[in-house]
Amino acid sequence: MVKKDKNFSRRDFLKTSGIATGALIGGGIIGGLIGANTNQQGSTSTAPGTPQESMGSAGGVRGLTFFKNNAEFEILNQATERIFPEDDLGPGAIGLGVAYFIDQQLAGSYGENSKEYMQGPFFEGEGTQGYQSRLKRNEMFRQGIQIMQQEAQSRFNANFVDLEGGQMDEILTAFQEDEIQMRGTTSLFFFRLLRQATLEGAYADPIYGGNHNMEGWKMKGFPGHQAAYINEIDSEDFVEIEPQSLGMEH
Repeated sequence: MVKKDKNFSRRDFLKTSGIATGALIGGGIIGGLIGANTNQQGSTSTAPGTPQESMGSAGGVRGLTFFKNNAEFEILNQATERIFPEDDLGPGAIGLGVAYFIDQQLAGSYGENSKEYMQGPFFEGEGTQGYQSRLKRNEMFRQGIQIMQQEAQSRFNANFVDLEGGQMDEILTAFQEDEIQMRGTTSLFFFRLLRQATLEGAYADPIYGGNHNMEGWKMKGFPGHQAAYINEIDSEDFVEIEPQSLGMEH
């Protein structure tokens, strides 16, 4: 996330975000922990259909597992696109289905913190002390999304999904700079979760709901999960390999 008066590319973001992209490409940190569990400017409105379905450019209408209404999901959809926008390198978060990836994670043990010690007392503590909040991740995401909407109303008298890109950036930057009050956590901690989950959704194996059509891997020239490299291992030249997902027949 960058300030609205700068025009950084996605490549700039990945270089300055402090996240090692290579660590995400091989399957995703979230996915590895829990198992198989539009419009770029923000003009997308609540999608038609039942509350359990949402319209996205990655795969058409897809079911939701955590979010119960499309309004919250679309705020997440647009926020992830601002973090990982479409550019000349390829699709952004919306095209990759990142919000669907996050939706699935929040419905599983990642969102429930089911494999983590969650008893008090709760202090901000040190980074080495691990997760320090009484809130589960899915509660934190829901609160953060609601506050994004509140900030959009108070700052611009509009819904978050109807804001211009720079206005969305202003709100997300306020989260990143810890300027917004949240209950049971800090806005900076929430922003870091959101940013990390966005990158994981872009590069994790498609079986987890994101990285639609393996486009994230294709942008990196990453082969995914190949059965073997016997025919290529002795080659002295760079070999382009069609990526394979865990969900594909080898």
